[in-house]
Order: sequence, then C-alpha cells, then structure tokens
Amino acid sequence: MNYSTNSHTDDVSVLIPQGQRPGGHEDAGQPPLLLHYWQLLKRRKWLLAGIVAAAIAAGLVLTLLTSPLYTATARIEISRQSANVTNVEGLESTEAGADLEFYQTQYALLRARSLAERVARDLRLVNDAGFFASHGEEIDIAQGSGSLGDSGIGASALEERQVRAVELLLENISISPIRGSSLVDISYTSRSPALSARVANSWSQQFISSAMDRRFASTAEARDFLEGRLGELRQKLEESERNLVTYATNKDIVTLSTSEGANGRTLAERTLVAQDLEGLNNALTEAIADRVAAESRRNAARTSISDGSLANTTIAELRQRLAGLQAEYSRLMVQFEPEYPRAQALQQQIATLEASIASEEARVRSNVDNNFQEALRREQDLRSRVLALKGDLQVQDRDRIQYNIFLREVDTNRQLYDSLLQRFKEIGVAGIAANNIAVVDSAKPPEIPSSPKLLINLLLATLVGFVAGGGLLLVLDQVDEGIRDPQSVERLLGVPLLGSIPEIGEGDELELLEDRKSMLSEAYFTVRTNLSFSTPHGVPKSMMVTSTREKEGKSTSSIALATVLARSAGRTILVDADMRSPSIAAAFDLPNEFGLSNLLSGEANYDAAIQQLGDSNLYCLGTGPMPPSAAELLSDERFGQLLAHLKTQFDYVVVDAPPLLGLSDAPLIARHVEGAVFVVEAERIPVRGARAAIQRIAASDARILGAVLTKFDAEGEGYGYGYGYGYGYGQDDS
Repeated sequence: MNYSTNSHTDDVSVLIPQGQRPGGHEDAGQPPLLLHYWQLLKRRKWLLAGIVAAAIAAGLVLTLLTSPLYTATARIEISRQSANVTNVEGLESTEAGADLEFYQTQYALLRARSLAERVARDLRLVNDAGFFASHGEEIDIAQGSGSLGDSGIGASALEERQVRAVELLLENISISPIRGSSLVDISYTSRSPALSARVANSWSQQFISSAMDRRFASTAEARDFLEGRLGELRQKLEESERNLVTYATNKDIVTLSTSEGANGRTLAERTLVAQDLEGLNNALTEAIADRVAAESRRNAARTSISDGSLANTTIAELRQRLAGLQAEYSRLMVQFEPEYPRAQALQQQIATLEASIASEEARVRSNVDNNFQEALRREQDLRSRVLALKGDLQVQDRDRIQYNIFLREVDTNRQLYDSLLQRFKEIGVAGIAANNIAVVDSAKPPEIPSSPKLLINLLLATLVGFVAGGGLLLVLDQVDEGIRDPQSVERLLGVPLLGSIPEIGEGDELELLEDRKSMLSEAYFTVRTNLSFSTPHGVPKSMMVTSTREKEGKSTSSIALATVLARSAGRTILVDADMRSPSIAAAFDLPNEFGLSNLLSGEANYDAAIQQLGDSNLYCLGTGPMPPSAAELLSDERFGQLLAHLKTQFDYVVVDAPPLLGLSDAPLIARHVEGAVFVVEAERIPVRGARAAIQRIAASDARILGAVLTKFDAEGEGYGYGYGYGYGYGQDDS
C-alpha cells in the first residue's frame, strides 16, 4: 500500500493511506439500501413495536369512546333528457358534448346551500332539538340558549339556529355519483338512524322540487320575453304587407302564382303581363307556322298549275274528261275531217272543259293567295303585340326588383313571427314535461352503524403506527452519527479497518482473552494479523492505542493487543500512559505506586517500574502516582528517550494513550511511536467527533495504522452467521 508522507497539520490525510481519507468517497462500500433499512429495523424493532402498540391502543380507545353514527342512503337517477309528454322541446341544450358539464352541474346543485335550506324548512329542523342532539349539540328551543347562544326566541336566535342547521346538513351530507351510470347516491350521517333516513329522503325530494321550480321559472321568463317580441314583430309584418300591396298597385304588378323557395321564402313566379306575353308568344309561333304553310301551299299551287300537276279533285276530273274527249277526237280524225259533225261536237266539248279547267285553276290560285295574305297579316299583328308586351314586361321586371325586396321583408317578418308564435305556444306547455330526476331507492333507517368500525380503525391505527414509527426511525437514523458497522469505518473515517470487536456484555475480559478460542481473542488476533500488513516489516514495533472519548474499549484493546502479541510474537510491554485515568494496573491487579510518572520525573529505576505478568512475555508499566500535569511530562524529551529504551528491551511496545478530544496527551505520545491504533465504539461516537480525533493524530505527524470497531453487535446489525461463525468457529457449545 502507498502511504502519504505529507506533514501538513491542517489536512486529515497526513499519513493516512490514499483513497482512505476521512469524509472522502462516503458512498464507497456503503451497504445496499434495503440492507441498511433492514439493519435499522432490527436495531430499533422494540421502539417501532412500542409505537405501533401505542397507536393500536389509541385507536381502540377512540373507537370505543366514539358515539356510533348511522348513514342512510337514497338513490336517484338524473337523466340527460326529460320525458316530453307535450312533444315540444325544452329550453336546455341537447348537445351530446354537454353531458359532462350537465352532470357536474347537477352534482354541484345537490351540494348547494339553497337545497340544504329547503330541506331544513321541509323538516322544520330549526325547532327540532333532536336534530341538533343527533350531531352532539344541545339547544334549548324554549329559551333559544345552549351551545348556539343565550338569546331568547327572537329573530336573531331563529336565524342563528337556521344557519347552524344548514351548516350541519352540509357537513354530514354526501353526494356519490355511481361511475358509468346516471345514478347518484345521497347519503346522510347522524347519530339517529331515523333522522338520517328522513334527511336523505327529503334531500332527494327537495332536489326534484327545486329542479321543477327552476324549469317553470325559466319558462315564465321566456314567455314574458317572447310576448313582447311578438307584438313588435306583428307590427313589422303588417307594415311590410301594406308596403307590398301599395307598391304592387302603383306599378300594376298582378301576381297570378307564387311558390316557396329552398330557404322558405315566397317567390312570385307568374304575373299577368308575363302570362299575356307567354300566350302571345305561343300564338305568334302558331301564326308563323301557318304563314309558312300558306306560303308553301301558294308556291306549290303555282307550280302545279303551270305543269298541270295541281292536286285538285275537280280539276283532275275535268282533265280526265278532257283527255277522254281528246282521245275520241283523235280517233275520229283518223277517219273523218274536222268538219265532221261529231268531230265539231267534240271540239266544242273540249273547249268547254278547257275553259272550266282554267276557271277552276284561277279559283284555286286565288284561294291560296288569300290564305297566305291572311296568315301573313295575322303574323305581323301578333309580332307587334309581342313587341309591345316585351316592353311592358321589361319595365315591370325593373319594378319587380323593389317588389321582391318588399316581398322578402314580408317573408322575413312572417317567418320570425310564426317561429316566435310557435315557440310561445310550446313554452306555454313546456312545464308539463315529466321531470328528468326520479327516485330509484328511498332511504331506509340503517340497522347497523356506519362508524366507527373497529376492524378498520385498528387497521388504520396499525398503519399510522407503522408510518409514524417508520418516520421516527428514519429521523433517528438521520440524526444518529454513530458508526454502526465495519464498512462505515473505512467509508466515513477514511482509515483502514483493523478489525471489529464483538460486544460481549458484562464480564471479565481478561478471562476471555486467556481463552484463545473465545470470540474476543479471535477478534483481537484478527487485529494483530491486519497490523502485520500495515508496515513493510510486519507488526509495528511500537504503537499507541487511543480513542475519541473514554469508555470506548481503548484500554481493553490495549491489553488485548499486548496479550496477543506477547502470546504469538515475543516480549511485549504494555505502557499505561493515561495518567489522568489509569486502568491497566487495576486490570491486572498490580501495584501502581511506582511507574511512568516516576520515570518521566527523573527516577531511572526501571526494574521497580516494569512488572512481568507471571512467566509470560507480557510486561506492564503502570502510570505511577498521578502527576500535577501529565501533558508536561509527556512533552518532555524523557518520554521519547523512555520509549527508545523500551524498544531496545522489548520486541513490541504498546502504549495505552488517553482519549484525544479535550486532551493534548495523545498527540504528544503519537510523535514517538511507529503508528496509532484508533479505537471507536460502535453506535456511540459521532462521525464528526471521530474525524476530529483523527485530525489531531494526523496533525502530530503520526501514522494512523487503522481503526478498531469495538462493542459491535454483529447479529443485531444483520450480519448474523458470517460474523458469528468467524469469531466462534471451533468453540464448544457449552
């Protein structure tokens, strides 16, 4: 191991192995958190048990002394929509997204102070002494005195009782919505089962009544508002209708038919002018068709007459007769001359038929021309009338713009008036709608009290006891600066651990040290073994054993180390340098009239001062008479010369030094020995005190060989088998 050789008196790291400094790396080597708390629990188990027992006892006493309370519960259903027996809608919003807000509002109304006041009036609780008594309050109704005041039965006393009754109702009512449903439990708690049931039932009934009252109140306000608006809209509608009729009369706008648009507005589809124009347009179309047909017939007739193909029955018959006469005349001309009488008769007939045909064709031509002219005149007349009506319609279309404005105003006012009138009628019967709140289960007087519950209270008391005890244990653990286990020595003090000495209770340590198989001997032999690794040459030839305070096991450790060294290593002398509180000579039952103080005062009789313990290798140098100033003797150079002389005469020198805090003796001794063994008692010495003691050793340029943890309860700290086995291995069970 590498050791620092710095001599800074203000650094606790002087001559302490690097990486093992006080206060450094305090988390290194720390036991697991669960193990730490388990050890804490084992150390403080009786304290925790006492706190838990006290909590259980307190819970039991409080439960037995507490008056029983009875809780009655009524269950109601609050529906989002009320049953509508009039088939008209109410005034409330029906949006699905408002469900949460609706139910939260209902729960708040169930807890409202106004509802409690209604219940108090309904049950006449102001003058009910039993109601106040059921809540632990005494009141004299006749005098209006008691816990509520000493005034008489005046208005102030009644008002005071009314306020107190409402407060008691609100303090003891409980509203519990049932998750996933529209059901709500109304529970009331008091010392009287009957009163609890009465209040719970009255609470549900008054809640239903208050909901109905709010509904009627809201419809009454709406009716008053709508009635005023209806009068205003009626006047607007009448005025807009008068404006429409007057304008239509002035502009000669006669509407023959109307229709309703997609937005519900009235549309004037046909007026008289439009209908006349439509009729004339149809007649003009027919006249044009007739004129075209007549013209076609005239042209066809002219063509047919010219080529003889006129399709006329009379002309066709005449031409047929003419063709027959001409054929007969042609046959006669083959045999006879034109002067033949028969031939002349045929010529006359042919001439007559030709004249008839010409006359008939002229008549047909005249008829076709007349028909064409008539059709043309009719077309021209209709066309002029259509043009005139188109002009009238264009003028009327411009006038209809304003007419439609008046018409839309009439429609708007009529729609508003009709909708408000319908709403006014609906509101008039809206209050007839069935209530949306119904009682599902009425409250019954409970047979068993709801509180106190002994088992639950005891469980809670136990829990409180464990929590309080655990909290106290944690507080004690935080304020406890004692070093509790071997790992804490190296972690908190920064010095090597030489060994841990088990707590042996009251007894003779010397007898235990004589038994080499005892746990105490084994523990100190472990310390001796670890000391052999503290220097390159093995166990230090001279060492000092000190501690922070007295009664930490310092002197016992000095005796034990000297005994173990004398038994296993060679001649060893134990020097009792604690001249303020000597204990070595008394431990071995040796005389202490001549010793260290004599030698340091100049007397050189070593044989008289040093005493051998039997025939062993262990020698003892007592303190001798108590000097006026031990520090002055130890600071003299004679002490260094004495230790140098003892080193030549003995293999090992063990010095039992005084405690460090408050005394200057130990630092003076530490300068003359090879190293110091620091003894610290488990769970007693604060870490700050131990660090301050180590600081004083380091300030004297002394080497700290390590620390020995004394009075360590291995089993109590949860180390159990491992530590017990190491110290007790090979012991006889007896």
